[in-house]
Amino acid sequence: MKSIIELKNLELKLSLGTYGPDDVVPDVHLLHLKLTIDPKFVFIDTDCMDHVFDYDPLIAEIDRLASDGHYHTQERLMTRITAACAAYEVIEAVEIYLSKRPVLRDSGELGVRLNVKAEELAEVRSLMKG
Repeated sequence: MKSIIELKNLELKLSLGTYGPDDVVPDVHLLHLKLTIDPKFVFIDTDCMDHVFDYDPLIAEIDRLASDGHYHTQERLMTRITAACAAYEVIEAVEIYLSKRPVLRDSGELGVRLNVKAEELAEVRSLMKG
């Protein structure tokens, strides 16, 4: 059994990128997030919040990180989101997809995807602990 919490199309309010006068400046940045967690937090026998993973604090932290200042790259924000996910031991693995649109002539969506497997997330945790 495998459990995934999935967040799609969360519009982040952020300042991202460096653009020239003729560049297309994206007007929306979207976050898609998949969190792999232990099935015991999804396959429950009692309808009680104490038995599930409360993802609201993580979403609030991601929102805070997004509005924390200017980012030159999507990748830096994704790194910080990965660290935020690693702070929760219940999260076993994470997939992050951050996209922006439009890309050219009022069309297109461009994004970066990061898959962090369980052993890699454990490594992030150990780096965070110092």
